[in-house]
Amino acid sequence: MNFKHTLNTQLFCLFCLMFIFSFTSQCQETALPKRYLCYRTDSPITIDGKATEKSWQKAQWTDDFCDIEGSRKPVPRFHTRAKMLWNNDYLYVLAELYEPHIWANLRQRDTVIFYDNDFEVFIDPDGDTYKYYEYEMNALNTQWDLMLTKPYRDGGKALTEWNYDGVLSAVSVAGTVNNPADTDTCWTVEIAFPMKSFADTAIVLPVKSGNQWRINFSRVEWKTYIENGNYKKVINPKTGKPFPEDNWVWSPQGTINMHAPEKWGFIQFK
Repeated sequence: MNFKHTLNTQLFCLFCLMFIFSFTSQCQETALPKRYLCYRTDSPITIDGKATEKSWQKAQWTDDFCDIEGSRKPVPRFHTRAKMLWNNDYLYVLAELYEPHIWANLRQRDTVIFYDNDFEVFIDPDGDTYKYYEYEMNALNTQWDLMLTKPYRDGGKALTEWNYDGVLSAVSVAGTVNNPADTDTCWTVEIAFPMKSFADTAIVLPVKSGNQWRINFSRVEWKTYIENGNYKKVINPKTGKPFPEDNWVWSPQGTINMHAPEKWGFIQFK
């Protein structure tokens, strides 16, 4: 075998290995969703946006949020993480969203909250990808909750008239909202989702230790600048519209689409 043929063979093998590694790496991002062990609490939780209870201190943080497309995209410029607890009455979620300038405009419930920077929770209790729930809130604690009959790709509809009856939420801000004159640290959200809200799915209530649900979190973050004491979204000069928002999530979707429930993470009740 001559040298040229040997070199070509080695280069071909190297190419194949690089391709397989790249494909495997990308597949792992989407085929292996994140998992979280959610501990039960029998102690009262006050929904005030602050993790002062001992139960919260014992709950583990999720991994830091990453880009919705996974590690192929840059690491988010701001830090985000969440933790969860549960009891027979509620699924509790707490999240920290760090950023130097905290702003929000929307104040009416069930408006499109992701036009502001927001925090979002997606829940599919029975994991069948049909009849799942979306919840969004901004730094003013304005909420938007809705139920999806099925993913949009399957002709699903968003039922915005649906509500988490009895949901509790609060925001605690380390800084000030809508004040460009100072530098903020973070805003912390705390949510109590009533377990009874999930009674119309195929799950059996009350939840038992060992049960698993599908869940994911998303953070929408717009690029902004300050002009005349106001926050404004950065405009793309080619389109005349704001640049697309950043989407940072707990369990990467592999694509810019949260409405693929089969790619969400798993929560296991302990």
